[in-house]
Amino acid sequence: MSNMNKVKGFTLIELLIVMVLLGLFAVTAIPKYLDLTEKAQQANIEGMAGGFATGISLARAQWEAEGRPSDGINNVVDYDGSDLLLTKADKANGVRAGYAIGLSPGDVTLTANDCVDIWNNILQQPPLATATLNELNGIDADRYKYFATVVGSGPLNYCTFFLKETLHKSDQVYRAPVDETIGNNFTYQPANSSVVININKTSQR
Repeated sequence: MSNMNKVKGFTLIELLIVMVLLGLFAVTAIPKYLDLTEKAQQANIEGMAGGFATGISLARAQWEAEGRPSDGINNVVDYDGSDLLLTKADKANGVRAGYAIGLSPGDVTLTANDCVDIWNNILQQPPLATATLNELNGIDADRYKYFATVVGSGPLNYCTFFLKETLHKSDQVYRAPVDETIGNNFTYQPANSSVVININKTSQR
């Protein structure tokens, strides 16, 4: 009589033990994964802000080195092939001269599109940014990594650049941030070249 190998399956108790162990693993591993994600998002915004601030300083240094060139109306500098408009001194409003404010000669005030122009021309091969919410949620949404807005009006208004993946979502659609307390972002104020990083808790999806 031949011996036959018996195939033995898991008992109910063994399956329950495995499920408990998997649950414990998930409870400990998921928070660590979320923490790593938040740290990566923080490193992203800090790196971009640092590079942006450096670019702004280099553009101004070039303008100073070239003798503060002007087109007769605006301060301007050819920065890596792009004619950047720079601020003009306005002591009454605390505006210092020589910081990037846009690219269009007709500009009289900073707009969200100007913020995107500055982003694209100050940084070398930056991640794609948009000032249009439809683009952030459109068919090419995956291409865009940052969302730009402008805050305030007049000579002291400023740009805010938000890391897209930290913005609020509703029904899988990104919502326009109301201020810098939403998501991870940094601000740039052309009046004095100030770049300020804001790290907020990752938004609920």
